[in-house]
Amino acid sequence: MAHAFVSGSDRPEKTVIRAGFMPLTDCAPLVMASVLGLDDKYGIKLDLCRQHSWSGMRDRLLQGETDVAHVLYGMLYGVENGIGGVTRRMAVLMNLSRNGQSITLARALARQGIADLPQLAAAVRKGGRRFAFAHTFPTGNHAMFLYYWLAAGGIDPLRDVQAVTVPPSQMAVNLAAGHMDGFCAGEPWSTRALLDGSGFTAATSQDIWPDHPGKALGATAAFVDANPHACRSLVAAVLEAARWLDAAGENRDAAAEVLSSPGYVNADRHAIAARLHGEYENGLGRRWIDPDPVRFHSDGEANFPYLSDGMWFMTQHRRWGLLRDDVDYAAVAARVNRVGLYREAAVLAGVPAPSSLTRRSVLMDGKVWDGSAPAAYAAAFPIRRVALAGA
Repeated sequence: MAHAFVSGSDRPEKTVIRAGFMPLTDCAPLVMASVLGLDDKYGIKLDLCRQHSWSGMRDRLLQGETDVAHVLYGMLYGVENGIGGVTRRMAVLMNLSRNGQSITLARALARQGIADLPQLAAAVRKGGRRFAFAHTFPTGNHAMFLYYWLAAGGIDPLRDVQAVTVPPSQMAVNLAAGHMDGFCAGEPWSTRALLDGSGFTAATSQDIWPDHPGKALGATAAFVDANPHACRSLVAAVLEAARWLDAAGENRDAAAEVLSSPGYVNADRHAIAARLHGEYENGLGRRWIDPDPVRFHSDGEANFPYLSDGMWFMTQHRRWGLLRDDVDYAAVAARVNRVGLYREAAVLAGVPAPSSLTRRSVLMDGKVWDGSAPAAYAAAFPIRRVALAGA
C-alpha cells in the first residue's frame, strides 16, 4: 500500500531528507526508521545528521542545512513566538516520545543531607550560597521541567538559584567537575552521572508530569508546506519505527546496541538499555521498575501531536516571562501542530489516531492541565516571573 501511495500523485517531492538529531536515547525512532529501512518503504531516504547542541540544531534547521529534526518541543514553540530571536513559522509533525528525562543532583549534596526536593528547598531558604542548576536550552523541555519542579518545592528558579545552559552530553562531566549542583536532561546522561559517581536521580520527568510530551519531529513551516508528501512519508516511517520500539523488549535491546555506537549516542549500551526498559536506580540505594518509562508509541497515543501539549509549553514560557504577553494559545498550537498531515500518515502506517485534540493531565503539584483555559492556568501559579495584567 505504501509503495503504491508514494508512486502516484502523492509521491514525495524530496526523496533525501536531511534529519538532525541529538545524541540522546529518545532519538531512537528517527534512527531506527533509517536502520530498519522503513524510510525506503515510504519512498524516501533519511540522511541523519548528528548535532552537538540545541542552539546548533535550531540554527541549522532555520538555515535549511537540515530539513527536519529531533527537537525540543519547547524550543520549537520559542522560535515560533520569537523568544530570543526573530519569529519563524515552525511545524510539529509528530511527538517522538513521552517520559524518560531526569533531574540529577550532585552526590556532594546527598553527603550534606540534601537528597530530595524538600531538603533542597530548606537549604535554599537557609542561604549561605546560591545553588546552580543546568538545563539544555532556555525555552526547552528541560528548562521548563526543572523550573516546574523547583517551583513546586517553593524555590523560585530565576531568583533563588542560578540557571545555566549546558549541552546534554556535557552535563555529567560538568557535574563531576563541581561546576553545578544539578541538571535536568535526557538519557543517557543522567545515567552517566550515576555510573561515574557524580550524581543521583532526585526525580524523573514522569514524576513531574506523567506521560508528558518528550521530543518532537519538527521542521520549518516553509519546508512542510513545500514538501507535504515527503513529510507524510517521513511521519509514516517514523511511526512504524516507534511501534517497533514498543513492541518487544528485545527490540529495545537491539535499539540500545545501535544507539550506543559512536555515530549515534556514543554511550555505554547498558546505560542506554536499563532505562529504556524502565529499570531505575537513583544512585543512593533505591532501585525500582518505573511504571511510566520512556514510551515511543503506546498504540499511537505517544505520537499524536496534541494541541494541548504545545500549549502547555507556551503557558510556561508566559509564566517565566519568556513570553511578554498572552498569545492565542489554541490558534498558535493549531497552526504549528500539523494534525491533519499526521492523521494521513497514521492511516498509511496503520496507526490509530485519537479524535480529541487535547488531553487531560495532573502534574506533581496537583494542578490539572487540559488546555481549556491556558491564560488563566499560566496566571494561577504562586511562583512566577512576570507581573501579569492587573497584578
